Amino acid sequence: MPRARRSVVLPYCRDMPVRKRATPDDAVAARQTLLDGLARDPDIFELLSELAPLHPQGDTFPGEVFLYVAADALDWCGASRADPLPLEGLCERFLPERTFRGRQNTKLQYAVLAAAALHGGTEPDLLAEAAWWQADDFWQYALFAAVAYVRAAASRAGVPVRQACEHLAGHPGHPAP
Repeated sequence: MPRARRSVVLPYCRDMPVRKRATPDDAVAARQTLLDGLARDPDIFELLSELAPLHPQGDTFPGEVFLYVAADALDWCGASRADPLPLEGLCERFLPERTFRGRQNTKLQYAVLAAAALHGGTEPDLLAEAAWWQADDFWQYALFAAVAYVRAAASRAGVPVRQACEHLAGHPGHPAP
């Protein structure tokens, strides 16, 4: 009698619908939606709802795009090894409408540091990290990191967030993953 085949289901990919990979057009749309929304200075939860339809279940997209926006914001404001942007108090100052506790804080910290790593020229292993989370929320924490960094970059440059978003929107950004 033949043995039954066992299949392994990764918790992060459970019930994942069949979907095409994100295209460069999808990445452009995600980047533009984020920057346009952030320029309007909406409630962060309104922005989250506006961007949710872009996220395919079980995928890190558009989180990658948001991390590149955050990295671009760091570049735009001149953050460097010689002139770093302090991370201490970043969330308290630039995401006051959202509090993070326990595991949420760890997830946000990962997204913040992943964006800084991209700015520094390294490529974090997002899939391995997001799979460990066992939740389909990586893209949200990447969004929070991008919002914090864009707001921090605007503050550092002494300009309104809208102006920082307009500048960042004028650059093509990173291609789709």
